Amino acid sequence: MFSRLSDKLQDVFKDLRGHGRISESNVNDAMREVRLALLDADVHFQVAKDFIARVKEKSLGEDVMRSITPGQQIVKIFHDELVALLGGDSEPLNLDKPARILIVGLNGAGKTTSSAKLARWLKTQGRTPNLIACDLLRPAAIDQLATLAGQVNVNVFTPDRDEKDVLHVAKQALKWADEIGGNVQIFDTAGRQEIDEPLVRELKRLKEFLQPQEVLLVCDAATGQQAVSVAEHFHSALGLTGIILTKLDGDARGGAALSLREVTRQPIKFAGVGEKLTEFEPFHPDRLAGRILGMGDVLSLVEKAAEAVTEEDAMRMQKKLQSGGFDLDDFLQQFKMIKRMGPLQNILGMIPGMDKLKDSSIDEGQLKRVEAIILSMTPAERTRPEILNARRRQRVARGSGTSVTEINNLLLRFSQMKKMMKKAGSMKKIMAQAQRSFKS
Repeated sequence: MFSRLSDKLQDVFKDLRGHGRISESNVNDAMREVRLALLDADVHFQVAKDFIARVKEKSLGEDVMRSITPGQQIVKIFHDELVALLGGDSEPLNLDKPARILIVGLNGAGKTTSSAKLARWLKTQGRTPNLIACDLLRPAAIDQLATLAGQVNVNVFTPDRDEKDVLHVAKQALKWADEIGGNVQIFDTAGRQEIDEPLVRELKRLKEFLQPQEVLLVCDAATGQQAVSVAEHFHSALGLTGIILTKLDGDARGGAALSLREVTRQPIKFAGVGEKLTEFEPFHPDRLAGRILGMGDVLSLVEKAAEAVTEEDAMRMQKKLQSGGFDLDDFLQQFKMIKRMGPLQNILGMIPGMDKLKDSSIDEGQLKRVEAIILSMTPAERTRPEILNARRRQRVARGSGTSVTEINNLLLRFSQMKKMMKKAGSMKKIMAQAQRSFKS
Protein backbone atom coordinates (compact mmCIF):
# COMPACT_ATOMS: atom_id res chain seq x y z
CA MET A 1 0.00 0.00 0.00
CA PHE A 2 1.04 3.63 -0.58
CA SER A 3 3.37 2.62 -3.43
CA ARG A 4 1.83 5.15 -5.85
CA LEU A 5 1.77 7.90 -3.23
CA SER A 6 5.32 7.08 -2.19
CA ASP A 7 6.60 7.20 -5.77
CA LYS A 8 4.95 10.56 -6.46
CA LEU A 9 6.19 12.13 -3.22
CA GLN A 10 9.73 10.92 -3.81
CA ASP A 11 9.70 12.44 -7.31
CA VAL A 12 8.51 15.80 -5.90
CA PHE A 13 11.14 15.86 -3.17
CA LYS A 14 13.89 14.71 -5.52
CA ASP A 15 13.15 17.78 -7.62
CA LEU A 16 13.20 20.04 -4.55
CA ARG A 17 16.54 18.64 -3.41
CA GLY A 18 17.95 19.46 -6.84
CA HIS A 19 17.59 23.22 -6.25
CA GLY A 20 20.46 25.00 -4.53
CA ARG A 21 18.09 27.82 -3.65
CA ILE A 22 14.31 27.51 -3.31
CA SER A 23 11.79 30.20 -4.08
CA GLU A 24 8.19 30.56 -2.99
CA SER A 25 7.25 29.53 -6.51
CA ASN A 26 9.18 26.25 -6.14
CA VAL A 27 7.40 25.52 -2.87
CA ASN A 28 3.98 26.34 -4.34
CA ASP A 29 4.57 24.04 -7.31
CA ALA A 30 5.78 21.23 -5.04
CA MET A 31 2.85 21.56 -2.65
CA ARG A 32 0.41 21.52 -5.57
CA GLU A 33 1.88 18.21 -6.72
CA VAL A 34 1.82 16.83 -3.18
CA ARG A 35 -1.81 17.84 -2.74
CA LEU A 36 -2.78 16.07 -5.97
CA ALA A 37 -0.85 12.98 -4.85
CA LEU A 38 -2.68 12.91 -1.52
CA LEU A 39 -6.08 13.30 -3.17
CA ASP A 40 -5.20 10.57 -5.68
CA ALA A 41 -4.37 8.33 -2.71
CA ASP A 42 -7.95 8.93 -1.45
CA VAL A 43 -6.97 11.15 1.46
CA HIS A 44 -9.97 13.17 2.68
CA PHE A 45 -9.95 16.51 0.79
CA GLN A 46 -10.16 18.67 3.94
CA VAL A 47 -7.40 16.65 5.63
CA ALA A 48 -5.20 17.09 2.54
CA LYS A 49 -5.96 20.82 2.36
CA ASP A 50 -5.14 21.49 6.02
CA PHE A 51 -2.05 19.30 5.90
CA ILE A 52 -0.62 21.11 2.86
CA ALA A 53 -1.33 24.48 4.48
CA ARG A 54 0.71 23.52 7.57
CA VAL A 55 3.62 22.16 5.53
CA LYS A 56 3.64 25.19 3.21
CA GLU A 57 3.61 27.68 6.09
CA LYS A 58 6.61 26.05 7.74
CA SER A 59 8.44 25.52 4.42
CA LEU A 60 8.28 29.25 3.62
CA GLY A 61 9.87 30.17 6.94
CA GLU A 62 13.03 32.26 6.84
CA ASP A 63 15.22 29.55 8.42
CA VAL A 64 14.28 27.08 5.70
CA MET A 65 14.55 29.43 2.73
CA ARG A 66 18.04 30.60 3.79
CA SER A 67 19.39 27.21 4.82
CA ILE A 68 22.15 25.44 2.90
CA THR A 69 19.88 22.46 2.13
CA PRO A 70 16.34 23.91 1.89
CA GLY A 71 14.99 20.92 -0.07
CA GLN A 72 16.10 18.52 2.66
CA GLN A 73 14.62 20.78 5.32
CA ILE A 74 11.23 20.71 3.56
CA VAL A 75 11.34 16.92 3.39
CA LYS A 76 11.93 16.86 7.16
CA ILE A 77 9.02 19.25 7.72
CA PHE A 78 6.81 17.02 5.57
CA HIS A 79 7.93 13.92 7.49
CA ASP A 80 7.25 15.52 10.87
CA GLU A 81 3.82 16.77 9.80
CA LEU A 82 3.00 13.35 8.34
CA VAL A 83 3.89 11.74 11.67
CA ALA A 84 1.65 14.25 13.46
CA LEU A 85 -1.16 13.60 10.97
CA LEU A 86 -0.93 9.86 11.68
CA GLY A 87 -1.10 10.45 15.42
CA GLY A 88 2.37 11.33 16.68
CA ASP A 89 3.64 8.76 19.15
CA SER A 90 1.93 5.37 19.13
CA GLU A 91 -0.58 4.97 21.95
CA PRO A 92 -0.74 1.74 24.00
CA LEU A 93 -3.90 -0.08 24.99
CA ASN A 94 -5.56 0.84 28.27
CA LEU A 95 -5.51 -2.50 30.10
CA ASP A 96 -6.49 -1.28 33.56
CA LYS A 97 -8.78 -3.74 35.32
CA PRO A 98 -11.19 -5.16 34.34
CA ALA A 99 -9.45 -4.78 30.92
CA ARG A 100 -12.42 -5.18 28.59
CA ILE A 101 -12.05 -4.47 24.87
CA LEU A 102 -15.08 -3.97 22.63
CA ILE A 103 -14.39 -4.67 18.94
CA VAL A 104 -16.83 -2.96 16.55
CA GLY A 105 -17.12 -2.36 12.81
CA LEU A 106 -18.98 -3.23 9.64
CA ASN A 107 -19.25 -6.70 8.12
CA GLY A 108 -16.21 -7.60 6.04
CA ALA A 109 -13.80 -5.21 7.76
CA GLY A 110 -12.12 -8.08 9.61
CA LYS A 111 -13.51 -7.79 13.17
CA THR A 112 -13.42 -11.49 14.05
CA THR A 113 -9.96 -12.09 12.60
CA SER A 114 -8.64 -8.91 14.23
CA SER A 115 -10.05 -10.04 17.59
CA ALA A 116 -8.07 -13.27 17.32
CA LYS A 117 -4.96 -11.46 16.12
CA LEU A 118 -5.22 -9.05 19.05
CA ALA A 119 -5.59 -11.98 21.46
CA ARG A 120 -2.48 -13.61 20.03
CA TRP A 121 -0.53 -10.33 20.29
CA LEU A 122 -1.62 -9.86 23.92
CA LYS A 123 -0.33 -13.36 24.67
CA THR A 124 3.10 -12.35 23.37
CA GLN A 125 2.97 -9.46 25.85
CA GLY A 126 2.44 -11.82 28.78
CA ARG A 127 -1.34 -11.34 29.05
CA THR A 128 -4.02 -14.04 29.32
CA PRO A 129 -6.82 -12.93 26.97
CA ASN A 130 -10.26 -14.48 26.54
CA LEU A 131 -12.32 -14.17 23.37
CA ILE A 132 -16.08 -13.67 23.65
CA ALA A 133 -18.46 -14.09 20.71
CA CYS A 134 -21.18 -11.43 20.75
CA ASP A 135 -22.19 -11.57 17.09
CA LEU A 136 -25.63 -13.20 17.35
CA LEU A 137 -26.62 -12.41 13.77
CA ARG A 138 -24.12 -14.68 12.01
CA PRO A 139 -23.63 -18.19 13.42
CA ALA A 140 -20.63 -18.46 11.08
CA ALA A 141 -18.95 -15.62 13.00
CA ILE A 142 -19.22 -17.59 16.25
CA ASP A 143 -17.77 -20.69 14.59
CA GLN A 144 -15.02 -18.62 13.01
CA LEU A 145 -14.04 -17.07 16.35
CA ALA A 146 -13.98 -20.50 18.01
CA THR A 147 -11.73 -21.85 15.24
CA LEU A 148 -9.36 -18.90 15.43
CA ALA A 149 -9.25 -19.12 19.23
CA GLY A 150 -8.04 -22.69 18.87
CA GLN A 151 -5.34 -21.59 16.44
CA VAL A 152 -3.98 -18.94 18.81
CA ASN A 153 -4.59 -21.16 21.86
CA VAL A 154 -6.84 -18.88 23.93
CA ASN A 155 -10.13 -19.56 25.70
CA VAL A 156 -13.32 -18.58 23.92
CA PHE A 157 -16.92 -18.13 25.09
CA THR A 158 -19.59 -19.11 22.54
CA PRO A 159 -23.31 -18.51 23.22
CA ASP A 160 -26.14 -20.93 22.48
CA ARG A 161 -27.24 -21.06 18.85
CA ASP A 162 -30.73 -19.72 19.59
CA GLU A 163 -29.52 -16.86 21.84
CA LYS A 164 -30.79 -13.43 20.75
CA ASP A 165 -30.05 -11.16 23.73
CA VAL A 166 -26.51 -9.76 23.55
CA LEU A 167 -26.66 -8.45 27.15
CA HIS A 168 -27.54 -11.93 28.41
CA VAL A 169 -24.54 -13.27 26.51
CA ALA A 170 -22.28 -10.60 28.02
CA LYS A 171 -23.46 -11.44 31.57
CA GLN A 172 -22.83 -15.15 30.99
CA ALA A 173 -19.43 -14.40 29.49
CA LEU A 174 -18.30 -12.31 32.46
CA LYS A 175 -19.30 -15.06 34.86
CA TRP A 176 -17.47 -17.59 32.68
CA ALA A 177 -14.36 -15.39 32.60
CA ASP A 178 -14.35 -15.12 36.40
CA GLU A 179 -14.42 -18.91 36.65
CA ILE A 180 -11.68 -19.75 34.15
CA GLY A 181 -9.38 -16.79 34.82
CA GLY A 182 -7.64 -14.45 32.42
CA ASN A 183 -6.89 -10.75 32.60
CA VAL A 184 -8.24 -9.34 29.29
CA GLN A 185 -11.67 -9.90 27.72
CA ILE A 186 -12.12 -9.22 24.00
CA PHE A 187 -15.74 -8.92 22.80
CA ASP A 188 -16.31 -9.56 19.08
CA THR A 189 -19.58 -7.82 18.19
CA ALA A 190 -22.07 -7.94 15.34
CA GLY A 191 -21.75 -5.79 12.24
CA ARG A 192 -23.90 -4.81 9.28
CA GLN A 193 -23.29 -3.96 5.65
CA GLU A 194 -23.85 -0.37 6.73
CA ILE A 195 -24.50 1.49 9.96
CA ASP A 196 -28.17 1.38 11.00
CA GLU A 197 -30.12 2.29 14.10
CA PRO A 198 -30.64 -1.27 15.44
CA LEU A 199 -26.88 -1.90 15.28
CA VAL A 200 -26.08 1.35 17.08
CA ARG A 201 -28.67 0.68 19.80
CA GLU A 202 -27.31 -2.82 20.43
CA LEU A 203 -23.71 -1.62 20.66
CA LYS A 204 -24.66 1.27 22.95
CA ARG A 205 -26.43 -1.13 25.33
CA LEU A 206 -23.46 -3.46 25.31
CA LYS A 207 -21.01 -0.66 25.96
CA GLU A 208 -23.08 0.77 28.82
CA PHE A 209 -23.22 -2.65 30.45
CA LEU A 210 -19.55 -3.62 29.99
CA GLN A 211 -17.97 -0.20 30.57
CA PRO A 212 -14.95 -1.27 28.47
CA GLN A 213 -11.57 0.40 28.75
CA GLU A 214 -11.21 0.25 24.96
CA VAL A 215 -13.71 0.56 22.10
CA LEU A 216 -11.77 -0.30 18.96
CA LEU A 217 -13.16 0.22 15.48
CA VAL A 218 -11.93 -2.21 12.82
CA CYS A 219 -11.59 -0.35 9.51
CA ASP A 220 -10.67 -1.72 6.10
CA ALA A 221 -7.92 0.53 4.69
CA ALA A 222 -8.92 -0.44 1.16
CA THR A 223 -12.35 1.21 1.44
CA GLY A 224 -10.92 4.74 1.31
CA GLN A 225 -13.41 7.51 2.02
CA GLN A 226 -16.03 5.03 3.20
CA ALA A 227 -13.73 4.09 6.08
CA VAL A 228 -13.59 7.74 7.16
CA SER A 229 -17.38 8.07 7.07
CA VAL A 230 -17.81 4.82 9.02
CA ALA A 231 -15.31 5.98 11.65
CA GLU A 232 -17.13 9.30 12.10
CA HIS A 233 -20.48 7.54 12.64
CA PHE A 234 -19.14 4.96 15.08
CA HIS A 235 -17.21 7.57 17.04
CA SER A 236 -20.27 9.79 17.29
CA ALA A 237 -22.40 6.90 18.56
CA LEU A 238 -19.97 5.05 20.83
CA GLY A 239 -17.01 7.27 21.63
CA LEU A 240 -14.17 5.24 20.14
CA THR A 241 -10.84 4.95 21.94
CA GLY A 242 -8.87 3.68 18.97
CA ILE A 243 -8.81 2.11 15.53
CA ILE A 244 -7.52 -1.15 14.07
CA LEU A 245 -6.65 -0.62 10.41
CA THR A 246 -6.78 -3.81 8.33
CA LYS A 247 -5.43 -4.71 4.87
CA LEU A 248 -2.49 -2.31 5.04
CA ASP A 249 -0.63 -4.86 2.93
CA GLY A 250 -3.00 -4.41 -0.02
CA ASP A 251 -2.48 -2.47 -3.22
CA ALA A 252 -5.29 0.05 -2.68
CA ARG A 253 -4.57 3.76 -2.36
CA GLY A 254 -4.60 3.78 1.46
CA GLY A 255 -5.73 7.34 2.07
CA ALA A 256 -7.92 6.17 4.96
CA ALA A 257 -4.82 5.66 7.09
CA LEU A 258 -3.89 9.31 6.60
CA SER A 259 -7.41 10.60 7.26
CA LEU A 260 -8.82 8.58 10.18
CA ARG A 261 -6.72 10.11 12.94
CA GLU A 262 -7.39 13.67 11.79
CA VAL A 263 -11.15 13.12 11.38
CA THR A 264 -11.86 11.14 14.58
CA ARG A 265 -9.02 12.51 16.76
CA GLN A 266 -8.61 8.91 17.95
CA PRO A 267 -5.36 6.96 17.49
CA ILE A 268 -4.78 4.07 15.12
CA LYS A 269 -3.56 1.48 17.63
CA PHE A 270 -2.99 -1.61 15.48
CA ALA A 271 -2.52 -2.51 11.84
CA GLY A 272 -3.28 -5.75 10.04
CA VAL A 273 -0.48 -6.25 7.50
CA GLY A 274 -1.44 -9.65 6.09
CA GLU A 275 -3.88 -12.55 6.31
CA LYS A 276 -1.85 -14.65 8.76
CA LEU A 277 -2.65 -14.38 12.46
CA THR A 278 0.94 -13.29 13.06
CA GLU A 279 0.67 -10.38 10.62
CA PHE A 280 -0.66 -7.87 13.12
CA GLU A 281 1.34 -5.19 14.87
CA PRO A 282 1.09 -2.00 16.93
CA PHE A 283 0.74 1.06 14.72
CA HIS A 284 3.78 3.35 14.70
CA PRO A 285 3.09 6.68 12.92
CA ASP A 286 6.78 7.57 12.55
CA ARG A 287 7.60 4.23 10.95
CA LEU A 288 4.76 4.42 8.43
CA ALA A 289 5.75 7.99 7.57
CA GLY A 290 9.29 6.81 6.89
CA ARG A 291 8.06 4.05 4.60
CA ILE A 292 5.78 6.41 2.66
CA LEU A 293 8.74 8.75 2.06
CA GLY A 294 11.03 5.89 0.99
CA MET A 295 13.13 6.10 4.17
CA GLY A 296 12.43 2.50 5.16
CA ASP A 297 11.55 1.17 8.59
CA VAL A 298 14.66 -0.32 10.14
CA LEU A 299 13.20 -0.65 13.64
CA SER A 300 10.34 -2.86 12.44
CA LEU A 301 12.83 -4.89 10.42
CA VAL A 302 14.96 -5.39 13.53
CA GLU A 303 11.89 -6.45 15.54
CA LYS A 304 10.79 -8.94 12.88
CA ALA A 305 14.30 -10.35 12.67
CA ALA A 306 14.36 -10.74 16.46
CA GLU A 307 11.08 -12.68 16.31
CA ALA A 308 12.35 -14.91 13.51
CA VAL A 309 15.80 -15.62 14.97
CA THR A 310 16.26 -17.02 18.48
CA GLU A 311 19.24 -16.05 20.61
CA GLU A 312 20.49 -19.62 20.32
CA ASP A 313 20.32 -19.52 16.51
CA ALA A 314 22.09 -16.16 16.43
CA MET A 315 24.94 -17.45 18.60
CA ARG A 316 25.25 -20.62 16.52
CA MET A 317 25.40 -18.58 13.33
CA GLN A 318 27.99 -16.26 14.83
CA LYS A 319 30.25 -19.20 15.67
CA LYS A 320 29.78 -20.58 12.16
CA LEU A 321 30.79 -17.25 10.63
CA GLN A 322 33.82 -16.88 12.90
CA SER A 323 35.01 -20.38 12.05
CA GLY A 324 34.33 -19.99 8.33
CA GLY A 325 31.97 -22.96 8.43
CA PHE A 326 28.91 -21.24 6.90
CA ASP A 327 27.40 -23.81 4.47
CA LEU A 328 24.31 -24.30 2.30
CA ASP A 329 22.29 -25.66 5.24
CA ASP A 330 22.91 -22.34 7.00
CA PHE A 331 22.10 -20.51 3.75
CA LEU A 332 18.76 -22.34 3.65
CA GLN A 333 18.07 -21.38 7.26
CA GLN A 334 18.59 -17.73 6.29
CA PHE A 335 15.95 -18.04 3.58
CA LYS A 336 13.55 -19.72 6.00
CA MET A 337 14.13 -16.87 8.45
CA ILE A 338 13.17 -14.38 5.72
CA LYS A 339 9.99 -16.36 5.04
CA ARG A 340 9.11 -16.26 8.76
CA MET A 341 9.51 -12.49 8.78
CA GLY A 342 6.55 -12.11 6.40
CA PRO A 343 5.87 -11.37 2.72
CA LEU A 344 9.02 -10.41 0.85
CA GLN A 345 7.53 -7.17 -0.51
CA ASN A 346 6.82 -6.02 3.06
CA ILE A 347 10.39 -6.77 4.14
CA LEU A 348 11.85 -4.88 1.17
CA GLY A 349 9.67 -1.89 2.05
CA MET A 350 11.36 -1.70 5.46
CA ILE A 351 14.87 -1.41 4.01
CA PRO A 352 15.90 2.18 3.18
CA GLY A 353 16.20 2.61 -0.59
CA MET A 354 14.85 -0.87 -1.35
CA ASP A 355 11.19 0.05 -1.80
CA LYS A 356 11.74 0.37 -5.57
CA LEU A 357 12.55 -3.35 -5.71
CA LYS A 358 9.11 -4.41 -4.46
CA ASP A 359 7.89 -4.93 -8.01
CA SER A 360 11.12 -6.50 -9.29
CA SER A 361 11.78 -10.09 -10.28
CA ILE A 362 12.46 -11.08 -6.66
CA ASP A 363 9.44 -13.07 -5.54
CA GLU A 364 8.23 -15.69 -3.09
CA GLY A 365 8.59 -18.37 -5.78
CA GLN A 366 12.35 -17.87 -5.82
CA LEU A 367 12.54 -18.72 -2.13
CA LYS A 368 10.69 -21.97 -2.79
CA ARG A 369 13.03 -22.87 -5.67
CA VAL A 370 16.09 -22.18 -3.52
CA GLU A 371 14.70 -24.50 -0.86
CA ALA A 372 13.96 -27.22 -3.45
CA ILE A 373 17.49 -27.01 -4.88
CA ILE A 374 19.27 -27.24 -1.53
CA LEU A 375 17.03 -30.07 -0.29
CA SER A 376 17.86 -32.02 -3.47
CA MET A 377 21.55 -32.02 -2.53
CA THR A 378 23.25 -34.65 -0.37
CA PRO A 379 24.47 -33.63 3.12
CA ALA A 380 28.03 -33.67 1.83
CA GLU A 381 27.15 -31.35 -1.05
CA ARG A 382 25.47 -28.88 1.27
CA THR A 383 28.50 -28.84 3.54
CA ARG A 384 31.06 -28.68 0.70
CA PRO A 385 29.37 -27.09 -2.35
CA GLU A 386 32.71 -27.02 -4.15
CA ILE A 387 32.25 -30.74 -4.94
CA LEU A 388 29.18 -29.95 -7.07
CA ASN A 389 30.61 -30.76 -10.49
CA ALA A 390 28.62 -30.69 -13.74
CA ARG A 391 27.19 -34.19 -13.29
CA ARG A 392 26.07 -33.51 -9.72
CA ARG A 393 24.47 -30.21 -10.73
CA GLN A 394 22.48 -31.95 -13.44
CA ARG A 395 21.22 -34.47 -10.88
CA VAL A 396 20.20 -31.71 -8.46
CA ALA A 397 18.42 -29.86 -11.27
CA ARG A 398 16.36 -32.95 -12.11
CA GLY A 399 15.56 -33.59 -8.46
CA SER A 400 14.44 -30.01 -7.75
CA GLY A 401 12.61 -29.37 -11.01
CA THR A 402 14.92 -26.46 -11.84
CA SER A 403 17.73 -25.79 -14.31
CA VAL A 404 21.51 -26.01 -14.06
CA THR A 405 21.58 -22.24 -14.68
CA GLU A 406 19.46 -21.63 -11.56
CA ILE A 407 21.79 -23.85 -9.54
CA ASN A 408 24.82 -21.94 -10.82
CA ASN A 409 23.17 -18.64 -9.87
CA LEU A 410 22.33 -19.96 -6.41
CA LEU A 411 25.90 -21.09 -5.78
CA LEU A 412 27.17 -17.70 -6.93
CA ARG A 413 24.78 -15.88 -4.55
CA PHE A 414 25.82 -18.24 -1.74
CA SER A 415 29.48 -17.45 -2.34
CA GLN A 416 28.78 -13.71 -2.35
CA MET A 417 26.65 -13.90 0.79
CA LYS A 418 29.31 -15.95 2.59
CA LYS A 419 31.94 -13.32 1.85
CA MET A 420 29.62 -10.48 2.85
CA MET A 421 28.59 -12.05 6.14
CA LYS A 422 32.15 -13.02 7.02
CA LYS A 423 33.16 -9.41 6.50
CA ALA A 424 30.19 -7.81 8.26
CA GLY A 425 29.88 -10.19 11.21
CA SER A 426 26.87 -11.87 12.70
CA MET A 427 23.23 -11.08 11.92
CA LYS A 428 22.89 -9.83 15.46
CA LYS A 429 25.73 -7.35 14.95
CA ILE A 430 24.32 -6.19 11.61
CA MET A 431 20.89 -5.53 13.12
CA ALA A 432 22.39 -3.77 16.14
CA GLN A 433 24.36 -1.48 13.84
CA ALA A 434 21.25 -0.74 11.80
CA GLN A 435 19.26 0.09 14.92
CA ARG A 436 21.93 2.46 16.21
CA SER A 437 22.14 4.17 12.82
CA PHE A 438 18.38 4.64 12.71
CA LYS A 439 18.28 6.23 16.16
CA SER A 440 21.23 8.55 15.60
